[in-house]
Amino acid sequence: MGNDKTPNYFLISVSTRENLELCIKYALAGFTNSINGLWTFLDIEEGDFVSFLYGARVRNLYRVVKKVAYKNADKIPPWPPITFKTSGKTYHFPFRFILKQERSLNEPMVRPEFSYVAENLLLRGGYRKTHFQADTVTFYNVSGMGEPYYSNNESLDIDAETFEPKIVFKKEKQKIPEKFYFRELILQSLVRKKLSNTVFEEILEHFKVNYNSSDFEILGEKALPEGYVDIFIKLKHPVGSNKYLLVEVKTGKTQRKDIDQLRDYMRELGNEVVGGVLIAKEFPKKVRQESQVLHVKYSFDNLDVESEYTYENLLKLLHLEVMV
Repeated sequence: MGNDKTPNYFLISVSTRENLELCIKYALAGFTNSINGLWTFLDIEEGDFVSFLYGARVRNLYRVVKKVAYKNADKIPPWPPITFKTSGKTYHFPFRFILKQERSLNEPMVRPEFSYVAENLLLRGGYRKTHFQADTVTFYNVSGMGEPYYSNNESLDIDAETFEPKIVFKKEKQKIPEKFYFRELILQSLVRKKLSNTVFEEILEHFKVNYNSSDFEILGEKALPEGYVDIFIKLKHPVGSNKYLLVEVKTGKTQRKDIDQLRDYMRELGNEVVGGVLIAKEFPKKVRQESQVLHVKYSFDNLDVESEYTYENLLKLLHLEVMV
């Protein structure tokens, strides 16, 4: 993947004011030993930019300098374990980002510059997701807010054993947080990063879109009034009107209801939608190609379901094929 890519920008949800203050004090972000925590840790890369989101306000702009996962994180500062009232489950924070603060800002989400992310939050009814990917325009706007930050944050020296999380393909091999069973969230993240340099040109040709692939940005989940689409593709800098492509990702065999759901999402967004893409492991013969929905099959080259894989390994093994 390298570091020559254009950085992405994410807003990271923080669960309590105390945790926010610790994040800001030490320029750290931490994620729980849950599938959402792992997803965030894998989805955001070193070199990407993040801000903290708490109380409908956006705090500061940081660059992700390093990613690290700690063993026995329940005993490691700065965040104490957190117990969620709804589930009664207690989580700690093994997955962490070491950050470099670039700007100081404290802005309300109601600013029009945050409309892309704010719409996602409103339609979701809150911060249940750990992170939200913002679009290019939002990132440019945030890069001009507040003031540049030239000081140094407090450092937190942690002498603890680290690990690299692995993905397994049999549930009995799962051992959280070191090993997680392969889930749709992980596949969504892999596909989002793989699309641009594999079949994206082919997809644009299929839908007769007269733009270069570099004119588009491939974003994470987009909330809609009737649900959310897994991957949302749009022009980075639309003039007059936009072009949207909606992508749904399924780990197993697709069904008729998956196509119907995708078509419903396409209708919701109206005339600027140029097509939908359904990515799955298998497509039943009775589910035929339709003009507005393109089928793309995913597979992992020479995958051994008895083995365990790093995220980076899976990204290299992931193969996407347009079904015609």
